Amino acid sequence: MRKKTGVVIGVGHHDHSTCEGSNTIKRLIDSGDMGTITAFEKTTCHAGGFMIKPGDWRGDPDKNPGGMLFQCGVHGFHELMYHFGPIKRIQAVMRYDVHATETADAAICIVEHGNGVVGNLNAYHVCPYRHTFSVFGTKKNLYRVNRNFSEGTSLMIQTEYLDDKEQPLEQMSVKGTVSEASNQNGNLISFYNAVRNGGTPYPSLSDGERAVAAVFAAEESSKKSRLVEIPEIP
Repeated sequence: MRKKTGVVIGVGHHDHSTCEGSNTIKRLIDSGDMGTITAFEKTTCHAGGFMIKPGDWRGDPDKNPGGMLFQCGVHGFHELMYHFGPIKRIQAVMRYDVHATETADAAICIVEHGNGVVGNLNAYHVCPYRHTFSVFGTKKNLYRVNRNFSEGTSLMIQTEYLDDKEQPLEQMSVKGTVSEASNQNGNLISFYNAVRNGGTPYPSLSDGERAVAAVFAAEESSKKSRLVEIPEIP
């Protein structure tokens, strides 16, 4: 339909290309400064699940598959693909018995990207607010922590020593809060430019489709207790 009508479609993911924190991480990964990337760990959680009442769409598995994985974890998948490329396959387990909803209260996903990088993405909506992202390399580890909105984001690097020296954490030079470190309107600006000047906005419809495909694959994996391949999306 998009190709037939020529309508420009943008998706409401964060535009990581205009985020200083995301691009600092991407430069460290792509430059080889961290060595070979061994794995990653990403967790997204908050207590919003306790606000879901019977009949709310967020508690309906047909409208919100994966629970928190569809609400916030989908943005995590989008970010992971910004750093590591398309996701090849996924295995997940989900828990449904913590809160009185039919959607998952906890989702733990083992993720494999097409370039061989592996890691896990965890999503919970019945816990205090916390967002973390760790990347582990053969030379350095990187840690990003967002404890709450008011504290902003901390980005730290840890260097590996092969002798018995301590391994200090070094605070990276990224502006204090997410709003200061990013252009929060980056995706809207990209969408506007695509409408006015042509081209494809970022995040695009395909970017959104790739992230949602990962959520659907995780839900299928949990229900069928098996590894699920994710088809390539052009």
